[in-house]
Amino acid sequence: MSTSDIKPRSAWHLSIRTAVVYFAVSILCIVITNVYALYGHGVRSGSMDFMFLYPFLGGTVIFLLTAFWASRPPERAGKISRAGYNLYNSGIAALTSSAMLTGIMEIAGTGSQWIPYIRIAGIILLAAAAVCQIATSRKN
Repeated sequence: MSTSDIKPRSAWHLSIRTAVVYFAVSILCIVITNVYALYGHGVRSGSMDFMFLYPFLGGTVIFLLTAFWASRPPERAGKISRAGYNLYNSGIAALTSSAMLTGIMEIAGTGSQWIPYIRIAGIILLAAAAVCQIATSRKN
């Protein structure tokens, strides 16, 4: 038995799998928002209501587009940078978390000085992911 016959997963498989996970996270964000509003005596927050958009637009839509892009002929498809992939996912997670925390703070009637820093960290992580992907694309 040899492991040399095992082929690594393609960028298409990785993108489709990631898009499905992000779609599930989007649904989870909607459920969390509605359950929190139910126990918050009907008080809602715009940040929490639109929290699902970060994983949906930033995750599901982007990775479905990446899957479409990766389905081109292999010599033109390019590769997904692993560091860029991890940075991008961390950036989306930071932005989603900051939206949820902002909503919780708005509903509770309080605030935190740290939430804007989480949002800034998410944007920096997304920018770093773009730089990693561009560097990988230029190298290939």
